[in-house]
Amino acid sequence: MDLGDEFCLICGDTTPLYSDRMCEKCTRERVTLVEAPKNVPWTKCARCGMIDFQGKWTNVDSEDLWHELVQRNVGFHPDVEDLELALQAQEVDGRHTLIHLQIEGVIDNLLYSEQKTMRARMSNGVCLTCTRRAGNYFEATVQLRSSARRLSESEFNQLRTTLDVVINDMADDPMFFITKEGPVTGGYDVILGSKALAKAWGKHLVSHYGGQITTTTSVVGRKDGVDLTRLTLLYRKPGYDLGDVIQWRGGLWRPTTWSGDGAVLEKIERKERVGASWRDLESAHVKARVEELLYVDSVNEDSSVGEFLDPNNWKMTAVRLPYDHVLGRKLLVARIEGEWITLPYLGMDGD
Repeated sequence: MDLGDEFCLICGDTTPLYSDRMCEKCTRERVTLVEAPKNVPWTKCARCGMIDFQGKWTNVDSEDLWHELVQRNVGFHPDVEDLELALQAQEVDGRHTLIHLQIEGVIDNLLYSEQKTMRARMSNGVCLTCTRRAGNYFEATVQLRSSARRLSESEFNQLRTTLDVVINDMADDPMFFITKEGPVTGGYDVILGSKALAKAWGKHLVSHYGGQITTTTSVVGRKDGVDLTRLTLLYRKPGYDLGDVIQWRGGLWRPTTWSGDGAVLEKIERKERVGASWRDLESAHVKARVEELLYVDSVNEDSSVGEFLDPNNWKMTAVRLPYDHVLGRKLLVARIEGEWITLPYLGMDGD
């Protein structure tokens, strides 16, 4: 070895030198590509099964969980380039999973390859949502009521079912839970963990069933200088549904659609459509429900009168034909105050 030659500071070898003036052998002995702990913890809610993932409780598949544990706990050399990582999970039992890692990377133009194994150890916890559920936490109360008449149990059930539809259509939120629900005097109450869910459900009810919403907010405490509030949302369903026959302003009408502050009605005796507010419709009352309407065959008819067999007594009954009648089409009839009347077809009616 010439005195002017460069040499490894560790072993004195004059082979090509790398970082810190060391040969390849000494460099590899002192450079670590990856640091990984033998055991890594993760937490699962013992009640609902959600996982503490990236700082919040959520549902996550196991592959994403293992990658998150690697990202959270494994350290790589700061100068590594072209890093490649392969992961294989091996379940040991319900609480322990071995995570086998194969890592490759380039440091100072040298290719390194290492294998590591971590043991992922599950511990039980209780998420914030389950903690609040257990403590009967709630942010909103939705009160289902009706205007003009008492709703039947099946009608309350129909309204209540729409809450499940709203929850399924919204993005997952751990606060979308029901604290308590049940019938009360004059209606049905649902106590919810989220004000946002209550408001979304209220909008859904109005758009599908009409009616009005009244909201009130009460302050129940203060935290970090901010008022803590609870919402009470009162939903009043109209005493009629789309397609019902109602008596209003001296005539018979059928609601066809709900509007922002009322309903659109079509007159039965002639072609006329009007919009009416809920205040205007306070005097309306149902004469025949849409499920009570019948489709019957016209046996005989002329330009203005048709005959059909009364299903109550099988006698021939004459009725005035509706203004939109088409020859050969079934008659849509309603029994009102002991008399049969025909109805013009709405878009919701079948043939």
